[in-house]
Amino acid sequence: MADSGFSQLVLARELTVDEIRAVHASVGNTATIEYFIHGALCVAFSGQCYISHAETGRSANRGDCSQACRLPYTLTDQSGAVVAFDKHLLSMKDNNQSGNLEHLIDAGVRSFKIEGRYKDMAYVKNITAHYRILLDEIMEQRGEFTRASSGTTRHYFRPDPDRNFHRGSTDYFASGRKIDIGAFDSPKFIGQPIGHVVAVNDKSIDIQTSDELNNGDGLNFMRKREVVGLHVNRAEKLNNKGDGQVVYRVFPKDPVNSYGGLKAGLPMHRNRDHAWDMALTKESAERRIGVWLTLTEWMEGDLLKGLQLSLTDEDGITTTARVDMNLELAKQPETAVDSIKTHLGKLGSTDYSALGLNVHLSQPWFVPASTLNGMRREAIDALNAARIAAWQRPPRKEPVQPYVEYPEKSLSFLANVYNDKAREFYKKHGVQMIAAAYEAHEEAGEVPVMITKHCLRFSFNLCPKQAKGVKGVQGQVKAEPMVLVNGDQKYTLKFDCKPCEMHIMGKMRKDIFNSPPPSVVPITFMKRKPV
Repeated sequence: MADSGFSQLVLARELTVDEIRAVHASVGNTATIEYFIHGALCVAFSGQCYISHAETGRSANRGDCSQACRLPYTLTDQSGAVVAFDKHLLSMKDNNQSGNLEHLIDAGVRSFKIEGRYKDMAYVKNITAHYRILLDEIMEQRGEFTRASSGTTRHYFRPDPDRNFHRGSTDYFASGRKIDIGAFDSPKFIGQPIGHVVAVNDKSIDIQTSDELNNGDGLNFMRKREVVGLHVNRAEKLNNKGDGQVVYRVFPKDPVNSYGGLKAGLPMHRNRDHAWDMALTKESAERRIGVWLTLTEWMEGDLLKGLQLSLTDEDGITTTARVDMNLELAKQPETAVDSIKTHLGKLGSTDYSALGLNVHLSQPWFVPASTLNGMRREAIDALNAARIAAWQRPPRKEPVQPYVEYPEKSLSFLANVYNDKAREFYKKHGVQMIAAAYEAHEEAGEVPVMITKHCLRFSFNLCPKQAKGVKGVQGQVKAEPMVLVNGDQKYTLKFDCKPCEMHIMGKMRKDIFNSPPPSVVPITFMKRKPV
């Protein structure tokens, strides 16, 4: 792909740090490596999930996923015995690479991708601030790295990823295969544990906690495997129990008797902190570009013309503003320079912050505030224009000539070719046989409607590789097919153990298959190999 004209490569989330390092070693500096570091995880390889389209006609590859992976399923083995009943077996925890950030940098990642679809402002502010701080700390310790963009960010709050919606955290496969990557019990946000119920009253609930509860908070508790939400209309502090523990009387939005299973001793979580959300609606961060300001006298030969203000930003771009004026000595020379610095340093409404402010004058001249403010504004405007003029758009990367060969001569529906541009790309790289994408409704039989690195055999300790070397077990466990069921949806699971992949096999519903594809495809695909 790098040799074909792609300047930035977004790697699969299933790759380990060592595999990312190998990709970077192969690509070198011919393309930037980008990698997902935070957010919801699709359980399937990107572009290799067709369950949504097969069942609803809504294509995940076209941004319309119905999220079948978040549904509850029952898993049975080859003999029909139930392995797991009514669990969210395809639902992954959320991606969090906070602990691997420096390892990813060392492996060659230079662009960090945060999943943000349908996320609210508080999430965007909180998560970007979290990773901004982590990256700044790494760059402060290691001088060989520089920022890709100008300026530094100052935050007015302490970021905490656990305060936003998440299904638990996992680094997925970055540090190797793990058994606890799934959010099998619930795809919902349970939130942070805050304490426990001490009493259930007619119209209120008493909760002991070490946190501060507020009107508008969202609380929840587990009723068996169900997450039950509770909106706080009013929270009143009752008493202090000591050791930082406080009892709050909480009046929920709905009647107390509508919350079945609520009782004393029950753990309580908070998945919405109203005070936190309100704090993030205000200005919570600012990004400023560092600049040095220097005020000197403006000379033409031996003639004193007036004053000049020079600005040099952190990228080395310099501009100068001059004012032609008759200079007079200040009546209060001891405060003249300080007064000048005060007016020149007022950069609050600009994109800049002062890294240094120097005043080099032969005499303590009196300079009106209006003159200083005007010079500052003129110099800032000139610097803005100079920065834009100095920025050069990177040239579009040209593909290697002659075109490099694609590693395969034929492509199945898994290549997702659904338009002329895609087909022409593969053809010019030597592919001879190209099948239509799944959305073209040409795959009537059972096919892999999802391919994933997540393996349910591994999750339930039924993997042949896990049994390898275990006395009395080795050779007894085989990667035989299993069955996944949700309502009338039934899928066969097949396991490809060499690359450690699970293939979920299924058919497109007849009414979906017989309906028109989601959009007109202005090309005709060959259904069989030409003679």
